[in-house]
Amino acid sequence: MINITQYDHYLSDDSPAALVIREHLIPVEGPDGVTFPSTYAAGDGFAGGYNIDGDPTGTNVCLIDSVGSQANRIEPIFKEEKYNHLVPQVAVKAGEKEVSILEAGHRAGDAIVRCSELEAPLSEAFKAALKGDVEPLARIAPTSLVFGVWDSRDTQAKLPRLVSSTIRAFNVRKLTRSAQYVPAVEYVASKLLEEPADKKTKDTYAERGFIHVPATGSPGGVMATGGIRRDATLSLAALKLLVAKDKEKTLALRRYILGLALTAFTSQQTGYLRQGCLLVLDPDKPREFFEVLPSGVRNPATLTHQQALDYATVAAKAFCVSEPLVVAFDPKRAKADLEKAKKTKKAE
Repeated sequence: MINITQYDHYLSDDSPAALVIREHLIPVEGPDGVTFPSTYAAGDGFAGGYNIDGDPTGTNVCLIDSVGSQANRIEPIFKEEKYNHLVPQVAVKAGEKEVSILEAGHRAGDAIVRCSELEAPLSEAFKAALKGDVEPLARIAPTSLVFGVWDSRDTQAKLPRLVSSTIRAFNVRKLTRSAQYVPAVEYVASKLLEEPADKKTKDTYAERGFIHVPATGSPGGVMATGGIRRDATLSLAALKLLVAKDKEKTLALRRYILGLALTAFTSQQTGYLRQGCLLVLDPDKPREFFEVLPSGVRNPATLTHQQALDYATVAAKAFCVSEPLVVAFDPKRAKADLEKAKKTKKAE
């Protein structure tokens, strides 16, 4: 039976600095399978494509899934029936679409939330956080305390990420691929369409699928000769920086956020990241789970996901999670926000 004090040792002055999980992954095809990493646009001296640091043909590290991307994959579990009792189910209705705050890219600092009736309470919550009280933010958007948030467009309040996860591949060989589109009919040769008179017309034919289109030298994924690894951290040191108005409220807050963080941290995520990137655990390399002390000593951890969920449920009940709320996106607020940004730029 889980009780509310079960994991108070993670909140004590002599607690571990962090919990860490290391999982060794392989493509579903096998260790020598091809994996497609994230691709990034060119900019700031980066040519675009895969993020590979080091020698492209030798010792290197390739980013498969970033910390931000991993957070965006994990956070929405709190919408699922199994977990939705743990956090306020807050959503913004924009036109025909209803967007959960759990799916908003910048969480409590996102434009869709800011341009709704939540603008004032969230602004006050961020201001309270700047003064050292994060409880108001936990009442509206507690996962912003778990995965981090920056109110970059208003108060500038910034709260650290407690749970972080990144997937990297080591010593990768970068591959390319080529393809050839063949139209169903030879439209021009069959005199169904006229020969394109210029490049613009030819490009339009190609775009609409009326002529042959070769595609050569496109990114073709990578082969990770040094393996693929997911490293996840739950920073207990950062968790202990979260405070409320008094000692009693601070303990209740920390227990609640710890429950959410443990639940997110121990959850088993789907291995599908994108087309061509389906990863599974390497059966030959066991999962590593440690409590890391400030001294650097690493002790094996045994916490299961079910234990984390049970504890989170008890802690959430004690914290009294807010009721579900759906608010409307306000175009007037959005226009005012844009005008405010324009004036700020002129002033600069």
